Amino acid sequence: MSGMEPTEIKALARIIGEIDYYQLLHLERGAVSGDVRKAYHATSRSFHPDANRHLEADLREAVEVIAMRVSEAYAVLRNPRRRQAYDLRLQQGEGLRIQLAEAEALADRQADAERGGTTPQGRQFYKLGERDLRREDWAAAVRNLQTAITFEPDNALFAEQLAVAREKLR
Repeated sequence: MSGMEPTEIKALARIIGEIDYYQLLHLERGAVSGDVRKAYHATSRSFHPDANRHLEADLREAVEVIAMRVSEAYAVLRNPRRRQAYDLRLQQGEGLRIQLAEAEALADRQADAERGGTTPQGRQFYKLGERDLRREDWAAAVRNLQTAITFEPDNALFAEQLAVAREKLR
């Protein structure tokens, strides 16, 4: 097993909800994906239910609880989008766990905000610029996209679309 005493395993199973995924896998927050994979495999070998089926029922249950949380942690931390959503959740103090569907939805919302703008004014003028691009009104597209960029100067998508509109205007 993991080299842990049965009482330690039971204690870990009881407090598993109080530790974050990084603590569970013994990782630093900035760990690279290879480190996440190695930590997962090392931890999952120790707590895999099949490797511990010889244990007493109560200890086996504790191992299963830990194994499920280890798998959950790996599923979130191995995926950059889920991991970013999880890190944001930790930073905001919103809990130590995140469901995969919730992580995906949060990552999708963040990506949408980056694509469509993060400020109301930026979104408004970007949408106008998109409409102008579809209508092939290059001058209006340049004007609206430049305005969008004034609200969000670091938005790469806005800058990219502005470059397209400028090129078409020439």
